[in-house]
Amino acid sequence: MEAPLLLALGLLTQSLSLSAGVPSLQPSTLYPWRHASGLGRVRRAWVIPPISVSENHKRLPYPLVQIKSDKQQPGSVIYSIQGPGVDEEPRGLFSIDKFTGKVFLNAMLDRETTDRFRLRAFALDLGGSTLEDPTDLEIVVVDQNDNRPAFLQEVFLGRVLEGAAPGTFVTRAEATDADDPETDNAALRFSILQQGSAELFSIHEQTGEIRTVQVGLDREVVAVYNLTLQVADMSGEGLTATASAIISLDDVNDNAPEFTRDEFFMEATEAVSGMDVGRLQVEDRDLPGSPNWRARFTILEGDPDRQFTIRTDPKTNEGVLSVAKPLDYESCERYELTVSVQNEAPLQAAVPRAQRGQARVSVWVQDANEAPVFLENPLRTSLAEGAPPGTFVTTFSAQDPDTQQLQRVSYSKDYDPEDWLHVDGTTGRIQTRRVLSPASPFLKDGWYRAIILAVDDVLPPRTATGTLSIEILEVNDHAPALAFLLASSLCSEPDRGPGLLLGASDEDLPPHGAPFHFQLSPGVPELGRNWSLSQINASHARLRPLHPVPEGQYRLRLLLRDSGQPPQQREQPLNVTACRCGPDGTCLPGASALRVGGTGVSLEALLVVLACAFLTLMLALLAVLRARCHRPAQNKGLLPAPQDDLRDNILHYDEQGGGEEDQDAYDLSQLRHPTELATRGLAPGRAPLRRRDAPLSHARPAHRALPHSPADMASFISGGLEAADSDPSVPPYDTALIYDYEGGGSVAGTLSSILSSTGDEDQDYNYLLDWGPRFARLADMYGHP
Repeated sequence: MEAPLLLALGLLTQSLSLSAGVPSLQPSTLYPWRHASGLGRVRRAWVIPPISVSENHKRLPYPLVQIKSDKQQPGSVIYSIQGPGVDEEPRGLFSIDKFTGKVFLNAMLDRETTDRFRLRAFALDLGGSTLEDPTDLEIVVVDQNDNRPAFLQEVFLGRVLEGAAPGTFVTRAEATDADDPETDNAALRFSILQQGSAELFSIHEQTGEIRTVQVGLDREVVAVYNLTLQVADMSGEGLTATASAIISLDDVNDNAPEFTRDEFFMEATEAVSGMDVGRLQVEDRDLPGSPNWRARFTILEGDPDRQFTIRTDPKTNEGVLSVAKPLDYESCERYELTVSVQNEAPLQAAVPRAQRGQARVSVWVQDANEAPVFLENPLRTSLAEGAPPGTFVTTFSAQDPDTQQLQRVSYSKDYDPEDWLHVDGTTGRIQTRRVLSPASPFLKDGWYRAIILAVDDVLPPRTATGTLSIEILEVNDHAPALAFLLASSLCSEPDRGPGLLLGASDEDLPPHGAPFHFQLSPGVPELGRNWSLSQINASHARLRPLHPVPEGQYRLRLLLRDSGQPPQQREQPLNVTACRCGPDGTCLPGASALRVGGTGVSLEALLVVLACAFLTLMLALLAVLRARCHRPAQNKGLLPAPQDDLRDNILHYDEQGGGEEDQDAYDLSQLRHPTELATRGLAPGRAPLRRRDAPLSHARPAHRALPHSPADMASFISGGLEAADSDPSVPPYDTALIYDYEGGGSVAGTLSSILSSTGDEDQDYNYLLDWGPRFARLADMYGHP
């Protein structure tokens, strides 16, 4: 027990010397390998308590401890240490005298970097043999207050509602200290150094929580508070650091909006909707742009028909009064409105009501010219199909709401695609101009649509547009007819084949069409004894023989009747062929019956039609051949008679002359001796052709007939050229010939009328009405009313 006691006393002495701040120059001596005397139990190694040393120790080298082995005499033992701070990073902090066993501190330590070191000590003899087992040395670095506390943020932000109760949490300041948290070196305390004149906030010295202290926070007075915070270690007595806290007050609706005036005066134009009339100004001290500031306006009185609306301008917070429905000056000249204002967010209960929470708004209505108004728009009426021209349709009249002004309303058409209607410009009476075709593309589902205009006579005039929808009532004016048959053959035996499928159609629209009634003609009783006709659906029936009939062609007569009121019926012939059929119900090859014919056409009639067509074709071919073989041989004049029409003829001229260089187009001898040809080619009693540049005394030549075929064109041109060359009273013979006659009988004007006409007042476009419905709109636009 003596050795452990001595070791404990030595460590106690060392710790006392370090705590007193006076380092011991003579380190204590430790015998970690000392063996106990006597026969008791042997202890091979001692557990050495940690060795403490202060960080930032400046007297270096500083002896920490001395270790010894009692196995041999001093000087015959070699000591060494290993571990962090010796031969491991950070190297060079500790060393040992290998002969004395003294351990030294060679550099300043930083507890914040490494707070303890664990070394291993070795004892060897001079020969290098191990004398003792390795033992551990633990060196603990004692903390000093060498680090200031630091806030986690330079600026702490907090928000709190204005008018908040005392003790309301705002924000929390946080700080750290790098010193040992188990000592006072890291014991932090918070405080507020500065917060303005009134102490409205406090901070908990240990947690750093900032809370309100008293009432009186008003955003409209002070919106933001700046606080200076401090933190100190050593429980508030050591090193310090500062930071800022910015506390913003959130707005609450503690100020009611108020009108700037008690009464507003405005003007509005009648018959106009969606127009802004004026603005209502309000004041509110709450935060602009927030629900506590945004105003909401309500019309309390004076607008029972909701003719006005009021909205809020998001930028100015003003109330914008506008007209929702057109105003009528003749009905009311002035409106007295009562308008209230409040915020979007509810007002705080303790806030008193605003003195100007309501205002009166006077709106004066300005008189204006209003457009006429149709009494019924759109107007729907009906008219029977095929109504003759002049049939009365309806009276589409309008009234002018300007009762205090003397005005006259006139009527006209704006849209009438078929030009079917006539509108009386004074009364608005509408009647038909002609019969409307049932096939008109502008007739949609039995309805015809037109647009009528009503215009007053004030400058500038106002126009009203009315839509007239006319239902064309279907009239049963067409009887049904058999549809075209793809095949007219059926089996001669009733139990074979599907029979003959018959269909019918009707030009009338429902309900005057299907279902159709098929019946064998009552005027031929024997038909009912040989044939049966069964209805399949509304538009089809099936024909079968009642008993086997001989093969051949049969001419039947059917009576078709529709479902209209009154019903229309038609008796129509039907040619069918009865043939011998196989088991599958189809006619066998080589049947004796002729499978020709169709609805209402017999074989004899078909042969007659084919023969007539063949004879007509042969006669036309003979006429053409005769005309080509018996063409007159005499010369023909260059110009046709006035009654001939050249509009459908295209004449091809192969030669136009080449001037003096052209030696092949003309006979030069004729040019040198023109007088010899003066009378060549002229028929008795005919004068030479006259050119435009010939003398007036020269007689006008007679006209020649046109060639009958392109083959006669060469002789026609040669004759005209010879006649022209024989005229001695013209300028040089190689000049261009100018012919006066261009054909007769054309109703079209010349193209020069396009340039010479300055307008279309002299044009008559009423002939477009005869071209059909597609040109009716064009005639209505450009024709005379």
